[in-house]
Amino acid sequence: MAGVGGPLSHSGLRGREAELAELEALITSVARTGSGGLALIRGEPGIGKTTLFTEVVSKARAVGFSVGVGKADELHHIVPLSSLATCILQGEQPLLPGDAFADLARNHDQRIWLVERLAEVIEARAGGVPVLIGLDDVQWADSLSRFALQQLPTRLRTSPVLWVLTGRREPAGPAEEIVAAAAGNLTTVSVPLGPLSGEAIAQLADDALGAAPDERVRDLLDGAGGNPFLAVEMLAGLRTGEASDDLVPPGLVVGVRGRLRSLNPDTLRFLQMGAVLGRTFGLGEAAALCGRAPATLIAALEESVRAGLLDDDGDHLAFRHDLLRQAVYADILPSARKTLHREAARVLVAAGRRPIDAVPHVLRGALPGDEEAVALLQRAAEDVLPVTPDLAADLMTRALALVPSVRPLRFAVGEQAILCLTRAGRSREALSAGDELLAGRPPLGVFSRLQAALGGTLWNMDLAGELRRRTEAALAMGGATPEIASRLAALRTLALSRERDLDAAREAGEAALRDASAIGDREAHVLALSGLGEIAQNTGQNAVALERFAALSAIDSAFLPEEIVAHLHVDDFESGQRLLLQATEAGAPRQAMMLWAQGQHDLGLGRLDDADAAFVTMERLEDEVQVPVQQVNGRVIRSRIALLRGDREAAREHLIAARERLAAKPNPGNTAAVSFLEAVHAEADGDTGLSVAKVRQVQQAGTFMRWRLLRDWVVSAIHMALSGADQELAEDLAAQAEAHAGRNPAVPTATGIAAQALGLVKNDLAMLERSVKLLQASPRPLIRAAASADLGRALLAEGKKQQAVAALTHAQDTYAESGAHAAAARVRQTLKGAGAAGRRTAPIQRPVQGWGALTASEKKIARLIAQGHTNRSAADLLVVSPHTVNTHLTSVFRKLDINSRVQLANVVMALPDS
Repeated sequence: MAGVGGPLSHSGLRGREAELAELEALITSVARTGSGGLALIRGEPGIGKTTLFTEVVSKARAVGFSVGVGKADELHHIVPLSSLATCILQGEQPLLPGDAFADLARNHDQRIWLVERLAEVIEARAGGVPVLIGLDDVQWADSLSRFALQQLPTRLRTSPVLWVLTGRREPAGPAEEIVAAAAGNLTTVSVPLGPLSGEAIAQLADDALGAAPDERVRDLLDGAGGNPFLAVEMLAGLRTGEASDDLVPPGLVVGVRGRLRSLNPDTLRFLQMGAVLGRTFGLGEAAALCGRAPATLIAALEESVRAGLLDDDGDHLAFRHDLLRQAVYADILPSARKTLHREAARVLVAAGRRPIDAVPHVLRGALPGDEEAVALLQRAAEDVLPVTPDLAADLMTRALALVPSVRPLRFAVGEQAILCLTRAGRSREALSAGDELLAGRPPLGVFSRLQAALGGTLWNMDLAGELRRRTEAALAMGGATPEIASRLAALRTLALSRERDLDAAREAGEAALRDASAIGDREAHVLALSGLGEIAQNTGQNAVALERFAALSAIDSAFLPEEIVAHLHVDDFESGQRLLLQATEAGAPRQAMMLWAQGQHDLGLGRLDDADAAFVTMERLEDEVQVPVQQVNGRVIRSRIALLRGDREAAREHLIAARERLAAKPNPGNTAAVSFLEAVHAEADGDTGLSVAKVRQVQQAGTFMRWRLLRDWVVSAIHMALSGADQELAEDLAAQAEAHAGRNPAVPTATGIAAQALGLVKNDLAMLERSVKLLQASPRPLIRAAASADLGRALLAEGKKQQAVAALTHAQDTYAESGAHAAAARVRQTLKGAGAAGRRTAPIQRPVQGWGALTASEKKIARLIAQGHTNRSAADLLVVSPHTVNTHLTSVFRKLDINSRVQLANVVMALPDS
């Protein structure tokens, strides 16, 4: 038998004809153009959002869309990915089978990786049919689902994917954040729903009663204020005889009370327990909360469904509307709610649900001193930390607040809170929490544990000096367990890696590594290897750094980017490429850092367009997770790339961006990197004095900066010094290059650059010839080109024109092949000055729009996508990250002024060589 109100399920469409037409037009547009779209239906509770949403979904399904829809739940909004899971797993052909989705949510520790995998699944489905993904009540979406919804519409904007959301009107709520992220990237439609007109409300009454409403009914419906849900509830009351002249409901709670009075007391109790559990709940859970066997509540369930209060889909029970659930919940005495929520948490845990599923009830029902609640929050935080570190930090902050300061448990909870806050990037909060705990004068062993927990916090905050002071103080005080003492010693090694006495730092690190190995503490082992790797890099010992980072990544794959970059520093690009491919196939963690490694790899091989795209993508991913690590260095490199290309405007923009990001992360490395970039720009502007001053500033920043920053750019710095007639600085730089070669005798780039530097400083033609010969074994074309250019100029000065022209022509061609057109043009000017025309290379500036504006990589990707490849399959063919493909594709669509893959295919088909 249909529940009361069932036949009115589509009545909310009365008076919504214009809104429905607008949404139907968007459905048609997505299907016709093959490009994405997003619609947000907004309004107050009961205004008809869900009814309109349901009709839109029905229309899309009728014209061939593959549909996945779901509904966010107020009491489940804390469970990671729970909201989006309902969209992905529902329907006749769910986008993902349940076990695959569980694998995504459980086994991978990166939000970026997870979103990309979801994008691949949706993109693959959209390759065959248009897709609609709808989420009702997005205001209750969990944080991980909100994160995914902020990324996915833009990521999939070139595929026929329509996103339909409903949400309440909130100035800065989740719905507005999602729309703002999509705005400008795909078609977005906002559909605000206001009160229905009197005419539409009258039509609702006619639908319900089968006749035009009389004056009494019209007066009654005036109380609904144009809200269709309230109107329907009032009409349902009329149909069942529950409303009367002396009881005109001024609001929903009163109206529902009137309907509930006729229910059996057991049914009312059952509904109240369901309302505590949430909009959706299980019969068994409600029965446990009632203290009854499920079989004894069948009659209550049947009555609830007949009354139109609950829906039963065979797996779960759900209140027919959130307002119904809230009205039932409001009738529970406030003093009873906390106790019921606390009991609900126990019921869920006893039923085998995950700790995070019980957390919403704990947060509503726990009182200070509730150690059972604290333990549950701890387990939940540990469970969600990999995918939602910010949520884990919030849970641990709440757990810490529940533990009185006099209890020893507070220190253990505090330690976990520090680690979660640090992982979430909330380092200042972590440090504040740690210092507050330390002020409580904990026992020595606990003091040491807390200082060790704060080690990562201080390192992330670039407070190496403070890290050293604290670790040394904790070690001197004693009382630490062997494991904690080993971690403190390893953390001290990290701190020492930023100081001038790196020999002492290395000795300390090797001792820490021996202790960690002997004790068998994995964390101490990782910290010690990391510190030793940093020290080796800072002393220019590239082979040693590779050894350390390879050992580190074998223990923890999160350090694979460091190993890849270490391979590049010893000119082993083949191994770097192999590891990049491995990471792409396996979905390695730290996606942004993997793109940093990819960018370094492409830059080293002279693939300027690809390198720039990698650094663009890296910055975007760091912005998405709000953990900026390499943004300063990325902008520094992109500015240099722009100068090599001849794009001075872009180069200046990157310099400005680097300075802005430096203000947020002013560590010595970032400061020196920006100073060196300022020197490069000063040289380009003809300000020799400033360029020399900036290079000197970098040299004085610290010994370790010489190896890290000027390893490959020392020749550029020498040119600046010589232009400024600062022979002393030039000789200092050349000596640095020579020392670096001495530490890396098997690295052709290092030995070749040292010879080049010495040849420039001493004006030694033979040494410059030697540099070119040594660099023939280097895989870095830009460095080979720079050495050939320097040799060519020296040969011209010696009057050896024929040899000079050969060297300069080789330099020009090598620069041009890499896209360094400004550098190639400078060499060509030298050739012209010598009376040799030089071969004309590609123009410095590409067209702004059209196929000719695309880079070589963009053209490759455009052709692959036009052939029907997904981002993932194109990435696999080109051995790059799907994120990088997405960056290239964004640029392709902008330059071609198109917005779908269908349009791209048409463009490619029309090309002469297609």
